[in-house]
Amino acid sequence: MANTSLALEAAPAVDAGPDTPAPSGLIGRAVWICKTSYRGVLLALAVAAAARFFADHYSAPAMLFALLFGIAFNFLSTDERCAPGIEFASKTLLRTGVALLGFRLSLSEIASLGAGSVVAVAGLLVATIAFGILFAPLVGRHWRFGLLTGGAVAICGASAALAISAVLPRRTELEKDTLFTVMAVTTLSTIAMITYPIVTALLGFDDAQTGFLIGATIHDVAQVVGAGYAVSDVAGNLATLVKLERVAMLPIVLLAITLVIGKGEGKRVGLPLFLIGFVVCVLLNSTGLVPAVVQSNASTLSTWLLTVAIAALGIRTSLKAMVDLGPRHLILVVAETLFLLGAAIAVVHFAL
Repeated sequence: MANTSLALEAAPAVDAGPDTPAPSGLIGRAVWICKTSYRGVLLALAVAAAARFFADHYSAPAMLFALLFGIAFNFLSTDERCAPGIEFASKTLLRTGVALLGFRLSLSEIASLGAGSVVAVAGLLVATIAFGILFAPLVGRHWRFGLLTGGAVAICGASAALAISAVLPRRTELEKDTLFTVMAVTTLSTIAMITYPIVTALLGFDDAQTGFLIGATIHDVAQVVGAGYAVSDVAGNLATLVKLERVAMLPIVLLAITLVIGKGEGKRVGLPLFLIGFVVCVLLNSTGLVPAVVQSNASTLSTWLLTVAIAALGIRTSLKAMVDLGPRHLILVVAETLFLLGAAIAVVHFAL
């Protein structure tokens, strides 16, 4: 028995550890990633599944639940068995989910609104991002945080925050900033879903004007749909199309960030693979050859992957780190949201 015990203690571990070097070759590397990452990925998936369950039963954003639940498991972020998978989920699965967002768009839907709407939406987007970049230093934040939050507010909330974060240069505060942005824009988007229809009614907007305002200002797609159809079918349909215009501008913004920041830092500029994937998915979806079931499943998979990524990011961030960010982060996001709302009201009044 003693010899057997010693033999077992001396036996090498079967599972690949996080410090095991990655083998060469595509298949070997894929197997290595599976061996080192499956625990962390399963953890993030479990958190995401719980978030989806609560979201379905309590009519609240799944990404917000995923973030909060993930933070509760922060103690596992340093566990060597879970850490590689958590990192894989927060980066690789995130980029895959962003690429699959392209199946929610088609060129015909974007073109159906006409040039005037596209110009108005593009102007609001550029103005909001510029406002974020310029206002951030005034509240003691880095201009890149203003770019991150401004892009999230201007384009499509949490999804845009994740996509922009993926192309920004790595720095210590980026993950905390990204998580805070997701939490803030998701919460504000839910508040906007309730209040913006009331605001448009007080302003005397008709259904078409209300639909444009809701689609051009509320951060997340789900809240846009909820607010638009709460007013009327006309407002809901227009709000959804205007929102899709904003989402369609995401790859343009990502490309601009990649080129400008990469060139400014003297780095070799290359297109991120997930951005290329996003554009390819949009083009495929625009051909009319993609079956509806494939579009639906791709959209559902994208939602799940982004929720899993948010859960993983939450696991990697401590609640104390979020609190330590202070109120200036929130002031910036609220200011950007109000700026976009005011600018959109002016567009409706004077340009549409």
